[in-house]
Amino acid sequence: MRTTDHFIVGDIESRVAPVLPELASKTSGRRRDEKLAYERNKLHKRLLRLTGQALGDFNMIKDGDTVMVCLSGGKDSYALLDLLLTLRERAPIAFKIVAVNLDQKQPGFPEHVLPDYLTKLRVRFHIENRDTYSIVTRVIPEGRTMCSLCSRLRRGILYRVADELGATKVALGHHRDDILETFFLNMFFGGQLKSMPPKLVSDDGHHIVIRPLAYVPEEDLAAYAQWRAFPIIPCNLCGSQENLKRREIKQLMRDWEKRFPGRVENIFAALGRLTPSHLMDRRRFDFEGLQATNEPMADGDIAFDVSPEFEAVGPTRTEAGPANLVLRGRGGTRELRVGPAIEPHGRTPHSEAPDTRRPR
Repeated sequence: MRTTDHFIVGDIESRVAPVLPELASKTSGRRRDEKLAYERNKLHKRLLRLTGQALGDFNMIKDGDTVMVCLSGGKDSYALLDLLLTLRERAPIAFKIVAVNLDQKQPGFPEHVLPDYLTKLRVRFHIENRDTYSIVTRVIPEGRTMCSLCSRLRRGILYRVADELGATKVALGHHRDDILETFFLNMFFGGQLKSMPPKLVSDDGHHIVIRPLAYVPEEDLAAYAQWRAFPIIPCNLCGSQENLKRREIKQLMRDWEKRFPGRVENIFAALGRLTPSHLMDRRRFDFEGLQATNEPMADGDIAFDVSPEFEAVGPTRTEAGPANLVLRGRGGTRELRVGPAIEPHGRTPHSEAPDTRRPR
């Protein structure tokens, strides 16, 4: 009996063994697919939530609006159109969408890509043909940045098209990182505290421009574009230029996010928490007429003091070398290490911890 059993077991093993790796591979593949589907569902929900939140926070779209979505062929504008189409189906208000692309006659621009894509999507669209490429390359010396002139020409054309199409809102695909990069560009190289607002009135006063992706990180849009397999059209005019200041700022922000997780998010949140009385713009706050009222003030100096828990009373040094802070608080004093020893973690009791709150 034992001999028979031995032969039976051996026969089964000889038949099953070759298929075990295949079964394991299928199981592993199924788990990967399930995890991928889960992550994509989370991403889609997050994008819809952040876009919907921006739309609501800034009252971007009203009942009866016709929204002109400016479609460049890049990942951001594709995602903007896709998300707005989904939100339109779920919104308690009714609004129309028309996609518009400005063909600037750049060499090698694939003219068929966007019309084919939009036709399959069954979206109302308009392609505007204007040779701004020749103007920009003729006016701007070789090696200089073309973005400024190109954007001015593009805006003027798009505003005219918006009038012709009866659009009440002009939607652009700028995201959170674009807003932050513009903020730093203006501060570092222009000496101004300003950025891209989520909603504005055009210079001529005729058009309302909205940025529904204002709360959305660029990395989420990149992942979404890869998942949705949008037919991306690269920009060969300004996107291929080297040494752009915006690239420097983008790299700076990436370095910050790696070394100090949460710093970029905190800076973005700060854009919605301005206190003019604690800055230096005399046009925004009447410093000259400021007087004591003998009444408590919410924006007084106490509200902006550093917490006593983290009041530094003096630097010290340990045997390891990096400077430390002796902190005086309600519970006595304690020593906080700062420097290379903890810098890779980017975490101290008063370091840039992620702030998930959005500006209101």
